[in-house]
Amino acid sequence: MSGRGLTCLLFSSEMAEKEALSVGNGQSTQAQSVQSGLPAPSAGAHGVIQEGLSFTPLDSNSDRVVQPFPRSPKLQKKIAKAAQPSQEQLSRRLEELQAERCKTEAHIQSLKKRKADLSRSTDVMKQQVRERFEAMRVILKRDEQAVLDSLELDLRQTRTRLDQVLKGWKQHQDQVSKSISSTQAALSKSPEADREGHSENLSSKKPEASEKEIRLNEERFERLLKTLSSISKSLKAQLQRKTLLLDCLPMVIDRQTCHGQIVVTSEGHGMTFSGSVRSVPEHPLQFDRVCCALGSSHVTAGQSYWEVEVRCCSAWAVGVAYGSLERKGRDKGAKLGRNRNSWCVELRNGQLSAWHNDRSVACQGVGQTPLGRVGVWVNYDKGQLMFYDAESMFVLQRFSAAVTSVFDRAHHQFTEPLYPAMRFLRPPESQTWPNHLQLCHLNTP
Repeated sequence: MSGRGLTCLLFSSEMAEKEALSVGNGQSTQAQSVQSGLPAPSAGAHGVIQEGLSFTPLDSNSDRVVQPFPRSPKLQKKIAKAAQPSQEQLSRRLEELQAERCKTEAHIQSLKKRKADLSRSTDVMKQQVRERFEAMRVILKRDEQAVLDSLELDLRQTRTRLDQVLKGWKQHQDQVSKSISSTQAALSKSPEADREGHSENLSSKKPEASEKEIRLNEERFERLLKTLSSISKSLKAQLQRKTLLLDCLPMVIDRQTCHGQIVVTSEGHGMTFSGSVRSVPEHPLQFDRVCCALGSSHVTAGQSYWEVEVRCCSAWAVGVAYGSLERKGRDKGAKLGRNRNSWCVELRNGQLSAWHNDRSVACQGVGQTPLGRVGVWVNYDKGQLMFYDAESMFVLQRFSAAVTSVFDRAHHQFTEPLYPAMRFLRPPESQTWPNHLQLCHLNTP
């Protein structure tokens, strides 16, 4: 076969393969068009596109990632250069970091100084405490010496008076001895001499009534011991009270919670029972049937202490309560100590008792004199509550949020903020209606 015939044969074979490929692509494209609902292009047109433009169709369902056209090396260098900070930016960033380092170093030095100042301040406070107690010891030592000197003076005066009486009796004794001697001498002589000796009779000496009064002033000494005992008890109570006063919490009465027959003083510390109901709109937080009021401040952490003056009231209840204590109605849910939401000590019919969860115990060891002040101490974190006779610091009742044999509790800690609470109770008919309760100022002992 000649070269021209061979060339024609190869060309015919290549054309046949292209047509077959075009037909196959056309069928595939047609099938895709039918599935998508679009008209399929003709096989010839698709073949022309494939042959003339070398176009590869994109399959939207394919997972193959289409890479962008590669950038030119010049453009890549330009982008890399733009991503790098300039010298001016680096300088500004360096200045910011250096300033931040200076601020950090200054703050660290300030904290170190405060740490050192804490030790110095504590040492100064300790020295001041030592000086205060040393001054108290000096006063006590001086008073002790004055009392001892007084007793010594009483002893010297008593001894002087006894010495004078003793001197008189010794003189009488000498006279009696002299008379005995003369009488004995007269017995050994003549009767005439005996008569002369008997003529010098010595009268009998009797003790004077004033001698019995010569003794130490024991009554004065007994009064002194009683006074010292009272001072000692008072000093002990005040020393114990000063620790509680470190945690004193300023308190005022929340007027929005007051029953309609309660009148609050202008400064907000005292409340008085009034026979008439105030004509003011009722507040949702107000007690409408129970003559009670809450404090405006609440305890949510740490230790707190306050005192309530009760001497001008004949029947009262003083305690603490959760804010969820009921305010409406006269049932147990709104009365102090008659529910799980409140604790109190109360004076009713002259008897002092402690209440919680509608259970009570009598407060033992209370003196015969009525209470003047009730101290309330709360350790919120430990779930502890204590009521004191604030004048003697005698513990009236201890409460704990933990389960106890008398006061059943469901929690081991307080679960809500605690508010001071005070209530007027109705006394017996023979007594007058309670008058006044007062939150005490505890800025100074």
